[in-house]
Amino acid sequence: MATTADFKNGLCLEMNNDIFSIVDFQHVKPGKGAAFVRTKLKSLTSGKVLDKTFNAGEKVTTARVEKRPHQFLYTDDLGYHFMDTETFEQMPIQEKLIERSNLMKEGQMVDILVHAETETPLSVELPPFVELMITYTEPGIKGDTATNALKPATVETGATIMVPLFVEQDTMIKVDTRDGSYSERVK
Repeated sequence: MATTADFKNGLCLEMNNDIFSIVDFQHVKPGKGAAFVRTKLKSLTSGKVLDKTFNAGEKVTTARVEKRPHQFLYTDDLGYHFMDTETFEQMPIQEKLIERSNLMKEGQMVDILVHAETETPLSVELPPFVELMITYTEPGIKGDTATNALKPATVETGATIMVPLFVEQDTMIKVDTRDGSYSERVK
């Protein structure tokens, strides 16, 4: 059990037979009336985000969730297959539990959020940045680099990323997995 004073981003709560993670919260103390906490909660099973308001000091049930390191192996009809790096056990996971699955390449390390009591996987977290090779992009037009113009580029995983005009084919780039945007070239 925890109270609203213990809220922080990433805290997992059990409510309505589901597990929610706190995405954002704000403590509000109006001039008139009691204080309350406004939150944005993301369901770890369905991915839906909902707004919920708690009274200040209200007790909530926290969920025991563990992050476990896994290595992405391959994908097939059963889903995406991951291997636990400590026990070497393999587990298939559906694509709906993976945010930005098109940025994962074979052999990449990820963290899988697992409900500690039921041992069910809840979501797959990619590292903040991944390095990918550009397999195809149109050549940039000479002299058109004064503006922040972007062009589409296909990376080795098949995802399309918008990159600056000076980035060429067969270049390693760093991609931000939180929003799928270009970050920088890798030297």
